[in-house]
Amino acid sequence: MNYTSYIPPLCNPTRVAIVGAGKVGSTLAQRIAERNIADVVLLDVVEGMPQAIALDLTQARGLEHHDCQIIGTNDYADTANSDIVVISAGKPRQPGMSRDELMKTNAKIVLDATKQAIAYSPDAILIIITNPLDVMTYLAWQASGLPPHRVMGMAGILDSARFQTFIAMELGVSIVDVKGMVLGSHGELMVPLPRYSTVSGIPITELLDAATIDRLIERTRNGGGEIVELMRTGGAYFAPASSTCEMVESILFNQSRLVPVAAYLQGEYGLKDVFIGVPCRLGCRGIESILELNLTDSETTALHISAESVRHNIEFANQLLAATPHKC
Repeated sequence: MNYTSYIPPLCNPTRVAIVGAGKVGSTLAQRIAERNIADVVLLDVVEGMPQAIALDLTQARGLEHHDCQIIGTNDYADTANSDIVVISAGKPRQPGMSRDELMKTNAKIVLDATKQAIAYSPDAILIIITNPLDVMTYLAWQASGLPPHRVMGMAGILDSARFQTFIAMELGVSIVDVKGMVLGSHGELMVPLPRYSTVSGIPITELLDAATIDRLIERTRNGGGEIVELMRTGGAYFAPASSTCEMVESILFNQSRLVPVAAYLQGEYGLKDVFIGVPCRLGCRGIESILELNLTDSETTALHISAESVRHNIEFANQLLAATPHKC
């Protein structure tokens, strides 16, 4: 066969834009590339940093054996035509700082990043990582003008992974056999569900006593804060990056995986006009459906309290949105 005589059709590889080249964003770029999921454009406002990270990751291709292209940039134009835009830009939590205290600073960052990124990738699916996550996701949805099924926050999947880990450690079993389920906001008012958390299909309520489960729930709720206290100058990034990568993979490969993410509710669970963690099917169109679990009265009450806290902060987020001039 004469290879020079054959010109293949034009290929359009999938592309993920990551806004924010800090530890979460750069680790996510590594995860996506090394799993051969998509090409990556890593953007940051710090000149030289995303370019250096992209070059470093590219130089590892011969060892990691992937063919993904990795670009570092300070220009949103380079993110054009991305299939997914992930926003991880923002200030990290400091010891003693709640997620809600990050609101004022990070809201402006997320607003600007969303508007600029979606201007170049209007057909993209938007994933938010920046804290306080549930409110930032709502803010990004409003700023983007996208339909709600194409906007989501990385929340419950991370909280569930932490719950799974603590369950496996407590029981001394393989993490492969453990599944966790955590709903609600990404913070102290999250709602872990022991009845829906299992080891090889067995609910943990049959394997652990109530006091132990309560202890694991409390550690899960403080999972991020525990790392912040230990690190002192930053927060978690390996687990958040892995959680986001799972979402990206399910969307781009149309896997329709059922995972808890911060989704826009329009009556589900008796809640409206709020982004909060619930189990969703993720496919090529974004959130394909929301699964409504049968909750007990106490679980429903806890979820509504969590949502009310988010809603209270959304009021402040809306004020920021109205006061911020539109950028193209």
